[in-house]
Amino acid sequence: MRKNRKLISVLLICAVAMMFMAGCGGNAQEEQQPVEPKGSIILATTTSTQDSGLLDYLLPAFTAETGWEVNTIAVGTGKALQMGVDGEADVLLVHARASEDEFMANGDGTLRYDVMYNDYVLVGPAADPAGVKACENVVADSMAAIANAQAEFISRGDDSGTHKKELNIWKAAAIEPAGEWYVSAGAGMGDVLKMADEKQAYTITDRATYLSMVDTLELEIVCEKDADMLNPYGVITVNPEKNDQINEEGAKAFADWLVSENGQKMIGEFGVEEFGSPLFTPDAK
Repeated sequence: MRKNRKLISVLLICAVAMMFMAGCGGNAQEEQQPVEPKGSIILATTTSTQDSGLLDYLLPAFTAETGWEVNTIAVGTGKALQMGVDGEADVLLVHARASEDEFMANGDGTLRYDVMYNDYVLVGPAADPAGVKACENVVADSMAAIANAQAEFISRGDDSGTHKKELNIWKAAAIEPAGEWYVSAGAGMGDVLKMADEKQAYTITDRATYLSMVDTLELEIVCEKDADMLNPYGVITVNPEKNDQINEEGAKAFADWLVSENGQKMIGEFGVEEFGSPLFTPDAK
């Protein structure tokens, strides 16, 4: 009798343990089950989101959560917006608010969200041949000092958001830059920073790209924190009426994810571990 009882007890314990393990195994399997792939979208974006490493940080999480793969084309904001006009992209992540508003007003986009911001900085050689540091971080005065000294300045020259900002600052300083000292590179932010570093020239850059490359550069920040140097980014879904290839569903999923709680949290955390502060500030309304 005792042996039977003992045997029954052992069998019950084993049965309970197996049920528990089966239950745990089922939950683990559910938690590890990947999101079903849904296809891909084309994202046209500014080079700063690529060069800073932000997209490499965000996109795997977006794909893991939604199932949408992202094919990125990093160009200047002007070219990214033109891709939207031409129906060559599904969604845009750009930073030239006046041009974005015009894009929406023309019916080229269906929705636009504020996503984040950082700022522009004026960088140059430590020797500061134009005496920019004496301008007390007034960017129009700093640019005037560069022009007066004819110190070499490298312009993006690519109709990007950064290039548009630079042109607006020259306009505010009542200067039309021209001459051998003013070089139009027609290149992305990373390449322009490398060129300015090699030539020990001045240039305007978004802070995120500069900080992501600072260990490879000798350039220093010589002007910053002027109110005119704010750099907001927006995400725009392209009007699906452009053509039947526009992926409206995937584009909206990407835009919604960027302004979601998790998307905004990740943006706010990017760069903190390495630089002590975020490279972009989340700004979804």
